[in-house]
Amino acid sequence: MALDLSVEKVSKMFGDFTAVNEVSFAVEQGRFFSILGPSGCGKTTLLRMIAGFIEPTGGRILIRGSDMANLPPNRRPVNLIFQHLALFPMMNVAQNVAFGLQRRKEKKPDVDRKVADILERVGLPGFGSKKIDQLSGGQKQRVAIARCLVLDPAVLLLDEPLGALDLKLREQMKVELKKLQAQVGTTFIYITHDQSEALVMSDHVAVMNNGRFEQVDTPRMLYADPKTPFVARFVGDNNAWDGTVADQREDLCTIKTADGQTFSAGAESDLKPGTAVSFFIRPEAIIIAPETDQDDFNRLTVTIKSILFDGANSRLLATPVDSEAELMIALPQNRQYDHLNVGDRVDIGWNARSASCFRVS
Repeated sequence: MALDLSVEKVSKMFGDFTAVNEVSFAVEQGRFFSILGPSGCGKTTLLRMIAGFIEPTGGRILIRGSDMANLPPNRRPVNLIFQHLALFPMMNVAQNVAFGLQRRKEKKPDVDRKVADILERVGLPGFGSKKIDQLSGGQKQRVAIARCLVLDPAVLLLDEPLGALDLKLREQMKVELKKLQAQVGTTFIYITHDQSEALVMSDHVAVMNNGRFEQVDTPRMLYADPKTPFVARFVGDNNAWDGTVADQREDLCTIKTADGQTFSAGAESDLKPGTAVSFFIRPEAIIIAPETDQDDFNRLTVTIKSILFDGANSRLLATPVDSEAELMIALPQNRQYDHLNVGDRVDIGWNARSASCFRVS
């Protein structure tokens, strides 16, 4: 499939500070690609370089095969949507959407036709005469997207566009944005620090940290098979221990933790005994009162410190006996756990291959 965007070893220096460090990736036509990372990791700087507001210190940016070097933002086949949508409050919806077309000096019949068509495609037919202050937050998002898409960009850049919305509307708009992108077929490059947004909406996600991409993968593989400790910590919830390798056997290693526990976990193949590692297990991978005699199954007795009720996301906070380490344990909704109380001791366990460990660099 044709590539809409190619970023080749792009870097950006601000004095002695490296904001983006030799980042490379490619996005196929019609894909939803997200860049996920904490504040200050370089993701917005990268997006602004793609848009043309910042020139890279090194590397190349190509859009549909054309090098964007020294090309100003208004001449690039991209549009950028910020968190604050910058809609014109004195104009109605149709006038907002038509603004870019009028700047291009397109003929009025063509403008009217394109505006009506794009409002239909974003689910706002008949909204052209409405004022901006008559719209809900979600409708304003759609108008901002329509205003960009009507210009037929090769790539639409979105810089945390849901950040200003309340939680319930943000949850709704995640689904709406994904459906809208699939419907219009435009390539979306989406910046966020919210892992849920990235996982729900994207075809591929790049996890960014300190100016570099730690891993680029599908949402499912990022969650199920993180390749670095940072990705394991940042994507989803994880329980973590530090320890050293006691033994290595094929794709499993035995780990002795700093608080005296011994576990088995999936690992890379060259972890020699004595290697310092970080060990991770997700809350939902932990089984309460396991009934199994399978090999490579980790077992532990814990004391319940707190029961955190959150509907389908309810969890236990527990500590291993004779340890101060805290464990988060998911409570599956297909079983009743009303008998559990704070202070109870319970047996837990998990399959060794549900956990993973990484060399501490």
